[in-house]
Amino acid sequence: MADSKLLLISSIFLCLLFSFTKGVAAAETGLVRVIKKQQDEEQPFVGINIGTDVSNFLSPANLVSFLQLQKITHIRLYDANADILKALSHTKIRVIVGVPNNQLIAIGSSNSTAATWIDRNVVSFYPETLITAISVGDEVLTTIPSSAPILLPAIESLYSALVASNLHTQIKISTPHAASIILDPFPPSQAFFNQTLTPFLLPLIQFLSRTNSPLMMNFYPYYVFMQNKGVVPLDNSLFKPLTPSKEMVDPNTLLHYTNVLDAMIDAAYFSMKNFNITDVVVLVTESGWPSIGDSKEPYATIDNADTYNSNLIKHVLDRSGTPLHPELTSSVYIYELFNEDLRTSPVSEANWGLFYGNSTPVYLLHVSGSGSFLANDTTNQTYCVVMDGVDSKTLQAALDWACGPGRANCSEIQPGENCYQPNNVKNHASYAFDSYYQKEGRAAGSCDFKGIATITTSDPSHGSCIFPGSKKVGNKTTTESTATNNDATSGGLGLKSLLRKRRRGGVEGYFHFLVISFLLMMNMMLV
Repeated sequence: MADSKLLLISSIFLCLLFSFTKGVAAAETGLVRVIKKQQDEEQPFVGINIGTDVSNFLSPANLVSFLQLQKITHIRLYDANADILKALSHTKIRVIVGVPNNQLIAIGSSNSTAATWIDRNVVSFYPETLITAISVGDEVLTTIPSSAPILLPAIESLYSALVASNLHTQIKISTPHAASIILDPFPPSQAFFNQTLTPFLLPLIQFLSRTNSPLMMNFYPYYVFMQNKGVVPLDNSLFKPLTPSKEMVDPNTLLHYTNVLDAMIDAAYFSMKNFNITDVVVLVTESGWPSIGDSKEPYATIDNADTYNSNLIKHVLDRSGTPLHPELTSSVYIYELFNEDLRTSPVSEANWGLFYGNSTPVYLLHVSGSGSFLANDTTNQTYCVVMDGVDSKTLQAALDWACGPGRANCSEIQPGENCYQPNNVKNHASYAFDSYYQKEGRAAGSCDFKGIATITTSDPSHGSCIFPGSKKVGNKTTTESTATNNDATSGGLGLKSLLRKRRRGGVEGYFHFLVISFLLMMNMMLV
């Protein structure tokens, strides 16, 4: 009887697997094929823009050492600084080099000038320096419209020089655009390119399609929010979790958007579709949030900048795609590495950086679980504790809130438990604060308690008292043991372990669905 059941299960699974392989073959057309090819070559990544309007800017050697320390693997330069490119040689850091706007006319007017530029700024460094792309100008169509007619000729001349050097398949070439080239961006399905720019955009995007190059877009949800306060909620702009009622819904596609950036990316795809072009991938060459602003920019705060960039990093590295293209996640370059303090008004212009010019972080990113990217994120070993010099009455009120409305786990500071001693309000409050901080996923603002708490990288655990955020071996062992026991109760097939894995999109997700279905049938029929 058991053998016949196994035979039936195997037959069903093989049928599902056959339908899966047929579905994959049918789906790999148009953009999907391009996506698969690009994803095979390189997974979605988060890069960093590097502006140089910084007092006492790091030397090229120190800059590269800093990038390596921070585990930054992709950068974008606004020019082709020879000293920086030389310092990047024999590292694994991939770089986009830029052609400044003031060089467009010379390059677009002369093939020999373009060839010289490629020879001097690309051939001289490649492949020792991993140049992956050339960004020709920056927001040319909207900032210097008089140069619009020369933009594509400049790109084509540079591309011809890459072909002559046999580098056109290794190094892509494109130009970053401002989001304003897209009109009526929400709902995304109604978006279209500014029709006055069609004579320039259509042949440009056709070129991108022919050369398998990306559409470079500078997308800033910060500006979308600032220009549409009262219409676009702040939480949507910051990637914060939303209730279904707060999600933005495209009435034409019924796609649900939980954040502004995804809507902006999909608006670009719909706009290209209006040109009958569906095989060009969007690359977000700039996105970020300022940490300081003047009185007209009250939402330019450290907390919002931390929240946006932390959630952006997690969103990209989670590979969740967009509602229109869940199978494709656009790579994003954060604007920017350093605060460019030499920039002037508005105040926010000088405060987009993740770091100050002296290399200290402007704020502590919260991207735990996203690999080793950005070493200034020490959230895998950060704790929330009481600041020194706080009076007992204030501490007691904060402790009561944390263990009450805050729902921190305060069981370990009860009499007779491991963290009861030393029996004082400061020790108990530190434990409760850290419990709340860890429970909230170390989110920005969760270690404040009206200014009496601070984040530390020193483990406050002592003796048998293990703080919630501790990575001590004993705590880890207990967690792993629990996970093992949970799997053991699922019939020995590891079903719960498989179901705990994060959601996957596209082909990979369907394959996991088949495996889960197979395991469910095995569990039911073998009991």
